[in-house]
Amino acid sequence: MSLATVAAASGEEIVPFDITRAEKSIFQALLDSRAQYGGKKVAIVDGDERAYSYDDIVKASLALGHALKKGTRPGEAVGLMLPTSAGAVFSFFGTCAYGRVPAMLNFTSGAAGLKSAIGIAKARRVVTARRFIHMARLEPLIEELKDAAEIVYLEDVRKRISLAGKLAAGIGVVLPGVIVSRPEDGTPAVILFTSGTEGVPKGVALSHSNLLANVEQVRSHITLYPTDILFNPLPTFHCFGLTVGALMPLLLGIKVVFHPTPLQPHEIVRRINASGATILLSTDTFISQYARAGDQGDLSALRLAVCGAERLRDETRALFRRKHSIELLEGYGVTEASPVIAANQPGANRHGTVGRLLKDIEARLEPVEGIPHAGRLSIKGPNVMMGYMLADNPGAIVPPPAGWYDTGDIVSIDEEGFISIKGRVKRFAKVGGEIVSLAVVENVASALWPDDAHAAIAMPDARKGEQVVLVTTNREANRHDIVGWAQNHGVPEIAVPRRIVYVDEVPVLGTGKTDYTKVQTMVADRPAEQTAA
Repeated sequence: MSLATVAAASGEEIVPFDITRAEKSIFQALLDSRAQYGGKKVAIVDGDERAYSYDDIVKASLALGHALKKGTRPGEAVGLMLPTSAGAVFSFFGTCAYGRVPAMLNFTSGAAGLKSAIGIAKARRVVTARRFIHMARLEPLIEELKDAAEIVYLEDVRKRISLAGKLAAGIGVVLPGVIVSRPEDGTPAVILFTSGTEGVPKGVALSHSNLLANVEQVRSHITLYPTDILFNPLPTFHCFGLTVGALMPLLLGIKVVFHPTPLQPHEIVRRINASGATILLSTDTFISQYARAGDQGDLSALRLAVCGAERLRDETRALFRRKHSIELLEGYGVTEASPVIAANQPGANRHGTVGRLLKDIEARLEPVEGIPHAGRLSIKGPNVMMGYMLADNPGAIVPPPAGWYDTGDIVSIDEEGFISIKGRVKRFAKVGGEIVSLAVVENVASALWPDDAHAAIAMPDARKGEQVVLVTTNREANRHDIVGWAQNHGVPEIAVPRRIVYVDEVPVLGTGKTDYTKVQTMVADRPAEQTAA
């Protein structure tokens, strides 16, 4: 079924894909949206319920950017360490407006991770906010970062905005061409960092056209209306939270409601209701908490609830359908693709898949030994990154070979183009010469114990090369129940974990993804008597 057929069946109009919309700078795209939708239109509602119009955003960004540019050079990276908020948006656009490159820092990654990111981007300055640091209790972290970069607080910057800065903002609102830099659309617009679920994070340089192309790809894939209100609790240091959760609504005339953290399920449900939000962005980890926090029908006003960053569990999907009458849409993306690669759609929502490729994305599959009917996915398209930035050559951008990015994911693509993710290459174990998907092990545990958190890893085994270990918060979990479920559902017994390790909490990253590096360390350090054979 074609996209046009899906649209016709649902009575919705899909706007044709137009790549020329991406041939500009990110700040120019904001100015164009203000001209199209009106400077007085409310575009952002912040966590404190304060509303900002397009005029407010442009003026605040230009004033703040004028102050932040001092002591930096055009093209230089400036670290931004802020929660999801209007302040983060002003800092992002303000940095871009004067030709600097925002480097979005993950404040949950610890001092070592942040120092590595700052070094990779060659950022000499990190912008944050005193109120945020105090509320998040990050004072010890700031002390550790002071020897890596100058720490700049937004509260101080606002107090010191000069007359020249105010004039620049005033002039820029009326005549932006006099004030704003004009970077080429193929130059860096932002530096993000990989999640580090399986190793050391890398810098990802995305151009202005990468970001704008992905906004355009999403717009042409899922119908969005000017009357929509998008609720975004995802961090802006995560590409899903930045591109889809902040840039997309602002550039498409959709009001966005920001929430500073995804970890407040009851408050988030209340604000979704109060704001009249029709679109919610989340991950499986977080949205399952929101479903449980809300009363029957609390979230039923949502028109779209889109999940990415991790696999959407059947249990979460069923809970949302039963309690809130909402069909969740699962998508697929990576930071290196700005980030969205594929997504299910209303009227074309196939469970167990992440939907179909967005426009202008090419895909190829390379065979993987031991995994039939699937392959290792590489992609190419206008949203694919400029390249990686690595610790051994800070500031340099290493482009993907011939524009093709190897996702490291094993997928299958059916005859209608729907993509099923089997797992990452690193998320398979080789047990006695046979390949075992660690994702399948986690799926079995989730089916048996849906209210608990689970993670499966591979550990060395002297006899069989590797053994599968299940880490779980359920202290009643046992191999006998797993064996029974596997036999009844056609799962090979080799996928039953050799060991079960009980933990109080499965560690996750700030994005909601399982932190497999920490899980591996936990298992390695765990005494034998704390595990179940």
